[in-house]
Amino acid sequence: MPIPTIYPLDLNFHNTLTSIASYLIPHAEGGVLVECGPGSTLPTMQARLKDHNLTPQDITDVFVTHIHLDHAGAAGWFANQGARIHVHHVGAQHLLDPAKLIASASRIYGDKMDELWGKFLPVPADKLNILHDEDEITVNDLVFRALDTPGHAYHHMAYILDGVCFSGDVGGVRIAIPGYRHLRLPMPPPGLHLDKWRATIQRLQQENIHHLALTHFGIFDDVEWHFQAISEALDAADAWIRDVMPRAEKLENGEISKNWLRKEFMAWAKERALAAGLTEDLLNTYEEANPSGMSADGLLRYWRKFIKE
Repeated sequence: MPIPTIYPLDLNFHNTLTSIASYLIPHAEGGVLVECGPGSTLPTMQARLKDHNLTPQDITDVFVTHIHLDHAGAAGWFANQGARIHVHHVGAQHLLDPAKLIASASRIYGDKMDELWGKFLPVPADKLNILHDEDEITVNDLVFRALDTPGHAYHHMAYILDGVCFSGDVGGVRIAIPGYRHLRLPMPPPGLHLDKWRATIQRLQQENIHHLALTHFGIFDDVEWHFQAISEALDAADAWIRDVMPRAEKLENGEISKNWLRKEFMAWAKERALAAGLTEDLLNTYEEANPSGMSADGLLRYWRKFIKE
């Protein structure tokens, strides 16, 4: 089935190709972006827009699936160029005032914060469009439908345009490499919820979706396989944490070391990737797009908050 004119823009995050995508959809008065990437990739973004004879001022609208830095970090900058920013109602406050988000990320990334992510500017209130489930947004001749899609984060929207689903992180991480079909789940704290993620996938399976546009990374038409792979990955992660945590707590007297769990999870994720036929180089590409340690942290929090109690 034909799809609208959509251009994947590779933002070359941290000098790594196929790590973060933004999607450009042209219209008569300029263009729309789905995802804008972090502030650190703005030079690349401007170069990619120039490839399509566009300037940042030609971008009328930016849809972010959620407010994590790799998806929404440049939203404030684009708002200052004139774009309208569309975001989930729960995440909106953090675009208006990103101080808490920046402080939280700075605790994780330390002195690498600016190098990795660049500036995260606030979005002016008059440039912010706050979205709820099933909202429809018309931009020129384009009609986007917003779906509340928790699981990866509570403030997550997927967007559907003429059968193409821009799935953010609930669509998983899958690099478009000929000859390989491997999917991983980004599961960082604090919003990870496996059961809500399952419900999100079940909902998306009921939609008339014929292509998936992943932020990490590429456009795929094997939608049925992809959703099944997400469901299997959710079940595998759930089974892993339920298996490893009780045994680990006995060994560690109830106090689990984050570093220990990260090593265990990274080894498990690597084993699954190699079993799927990935080379070490491809594994490194997946790791850049979706660091395993962050998923281990998310699963640890999920275990403590939703399973153990």
